[in-house]
Amino acid sequence: MNWFGTGAMFFSLGSVTALVAGIFALHVVQKLCFPYFWKDVFYLVKVIRYGARLEIFKITSKVVTIIDRFVQQAERIPTKPFLIYEGITYTYQDINERSNKLANVFLEQGTLKKGDSVALLMNNEPDFICVWFGLIKLGCAVAFLNTNIKSRSLLHCFNCCGAKTLVVGADLLDSLEDILPSFLEDNISVWAMKNESSHTEVQTLLDKMDKASDKPTPPALRAATSLKAATLYIFTSGTTGLPKAAVITHLQSLKAAAGFWAYGGSEDDVVYIPLPLYHSAASLIGVGGTIEMGATCVLKKKFSASQFWNDCRKYDVTIFQYIGELCRYLCNQPKAEGEKKHKVHMGVGNGLRQDVWREFHRRFGEIRMCELYGSTEGNLCFMNHIGKIGAVGRSNFFYKLLFKYDLVRYDMVRDEPVRNSQGFCQHVNKGETGLLLSKIGASSPFFGYAGSKQLTEKKLMRNVFVKGDAYFNTGDLMAEDAEDFICFKDRVGDTFRWKGENVATTEVTEVLGLVDFIQEANVYGVEIPGNEGRAGMAAIIVRPECEFSGKKLFDHVLNDLPGYARPLFIRLQESMEMTGTFKQQKFNLVKSGFNPSTICDRLYFLDFSEKSYVPLTNTLYGSILAGERKL
Repeated sequence: MNWFGTGAMFFSLGSVTALVAGIFALHVVQKLCFPYFWKDVFYLVKVIRYGARLEIFKITSKVVTIIDRFVQQAERIPTKPFLIYEGITYTYQDINERSNKLANVFLEQGTLKKGDSVALLMNNEPDFICVWFGLIKLGCAVAFLNTNIKSRSLLHCFNCCGAKTLVVGADLLDSLEDILPSFLEDNISVWAMKNESSHTEVQTLLDKMDKASDKPTPPALRAATSLKAATLYIFTSGTTGLPKAAVITHLQSLKAAAGFWAYGGSEDDVVYIPLPLYHSAASLIGVGGTIEMGATCVLKKKFSASQFWNDCRKYDVTIFQYIGELCRYLCNQPKAEGEKKHKVHMGVGNGLRQDVWREFHRRFGEIRMCELYGSTEGNLCFMNHIGKIGAVGRSNFFYKLLFKYDLVRYDMVRDEPVRNSQGFCQHVNKGETGLLLSKIGASSPFFGYAGSKQLTEKKLMRNVFVKGDAYFNTGDLMAEDAEDFICFKDRVGDTFRWKGENVATTEVTEVLGLVDFIQEANVYGVEIPGNEGRAGMAAIIVRPECEFSGKKLFDHVLNDLPGYARPLFIRLQESMEMTGTFKQQKFNLVKSGFNPSTICDRLYFLDFSEKSYVPLTNTLYGSILAGERKL
């Protein structure tokens, strides 16, 4: 008998067994202690791969821009559907050639040159993209104008970005009638997407495009040698003041276009875009992301909750974009059979509240909801690649090496960051809420706002931790938990103080959203003369099939909210005022206060003696101002 051979065989089996046991043990430890390890690794590899590509552009000064990428895709997959709009399909080649026609019209006219800024005022339609691409092919920077802005704001937008040419959609031309003389005075030429116009001072484009060549313009016109060159101006939608023109560079547009791909999107996907194209989510992430993947997008002129799922089934949509309250609108739709029968596997966006997130999953299936965090002008982005409900992103040790950000203590009373005796900011502890700041550097530059150094400087914080450093102030209060998930708490301006405590409007809104008769709630703070801080108030919409119950709401807030966070006043509304990007407007609500003699909506007051929300009368209002009521 060969004892040596037998011993070796047993030794070999023992080694294999030990190795397998060791691997299994490591696997168990990894699952218990580092449950997101591999997902983090795969996501980080993608981030590094894409970052390396951008670094090559920087080193070689040969930038492959979004429009370059589109032209590449049009040559590679010319007959593939790129855009579906109102049932009509447009291939990559169709859009490429039509945008060439637009570019050639201006090239022949000689009115535009490389480096010029051109304003674009159009609703969602295929020609928005054709005009955008055509102007970029001439080397122009394009300013996307919000279609809801009025005359004073419109003139301000031109002053910001220096545009001397406006391209306007046919359906929006009449809305400019009062302001056309001002455009002429400022030497701004107006081009309408029409065959003819009754306005002699307005030039038409469609008739000229019909006759123009669809041959490509010289590539040198669109060539970019720097990632930091401006390609777009996108106006931020604030609740107060005039719009600010955020400078969008090739670097920012390329980063945004990688969003779907980073989440696992592919060329087989069909992306549903119901958001306005003048907003960065739809244009940079939606259209740009579709181009990056070589996929197909379905463009909606305007979001419709009643048509959403029918569209998804009709066009075999696999990814949809959302923002703000869009998902809540879908959940508020009447229940129907077959709500989970669709091919949608991913939603990408931001502003999805936890209660809506869970309800959305319950109603429409386990769709992977991919939250993003980032502002149009910001230099930092978080992505919740794990899909944890309630988180806007996830960080880890390696991510923090690549992207320098910090959460610092914030004084809600003084409305400013807390600084120590040396004048520097203080870090918050894990799990605590703090103001999110992002360090400005070579890898994360901040390009600011066009036409206003003052506004750009206002978004910066200097001497944060050491003298001479500079950070972008996001204005957002965030918290990072023990597992490195990052959660949005509130905007600095949306958090108010009452009874010595900070009240986070989003948290109160989520609690109110659990009441069965409340369809939508918007929480804010109002001043009561003679009292410090602001008292809570909520504008709510009652579900169509329900009635407002002051007693039920009283019991709910008493059980689920601390005393300082309970809304003292309720305002019933038929509809909620929103921004163009589905964000709730608070400014006008705060300004109007709670005076029943000046507000047409029904108002209610939290009355502990009645154990209910009672109608707020003029007499009751007077007693509150006189300090006769316990608040």
